[in-house]
Amino acid sequence: MAKQVETKLVIKMKRRNRLTTFFRPILIVPILIFIGTFSSSNSGAMSISFTLAVPVLLALVFRNKYPSYIYSFNHAFLELQNRIAIYALYLNDDFPSIEKSKNVTITLPEVRGGKALNRWLPLVKWLLAIPLYIVGIAYLLVTIVYTALAWFSIVFTGNYPKFAINFVVGTVHYWNRVTGYAFILVTDQYPSFSLKLNK
Repeated sequence: MAKQVETKLVIKMKRRNRLTTFFRPILIVPILIFIGTFSSSNSGAMSISFTLAVPVLLALVFRNKYPSYIYSFNHAFLELQNRIAIYALYLNDDFPSIEKSKNVTITLPEVRGGKALNRWLPLVKWLLAIPLYIVGIAYLLVTIVYTALAWFSIVFTGNYPKFAINFVVGTVHYWNRVTGYAFILVTDQYPSFSLKLNK
């Protein structure tokens, strides 16, 4: 049984669509508007993660249970975020589906029954996760540089650069593990700082 969020992504390295890659910053706007409608604030997806973390925290502390309906929503929403991410990061040419698709599979730790999680740890996870955020921001900055280079590589050669792939995909995996620990609270196991991919 998984103790961390596990991620499987379908990526495409070669024979990429140069035209859709060139216009990707424009093509992605409709799905960004769609995901932005989940929250009235400017932070969109992150805001809804924080909003749903509060009832989960209260349910864990006072009832020692993880609400199944929030678990299902968090699972579906995290997969949607990842479908958008792999499109935005030029890892795939398929426009993100608003329904489940084969391009992204997220496996969350099983938390039914309420006994798998510490009921008091959610009160301090936000504090314990600060080093994770700092390292994650550094990973994101490098990923932005690699993504810009990937755009040029795909537009001019039709291929995603090999030197960037493990880092960019690893960053997606890393942030999914951090999300599982600090935002959607499905695990008590502290995420690794490494960019290792799921086996």
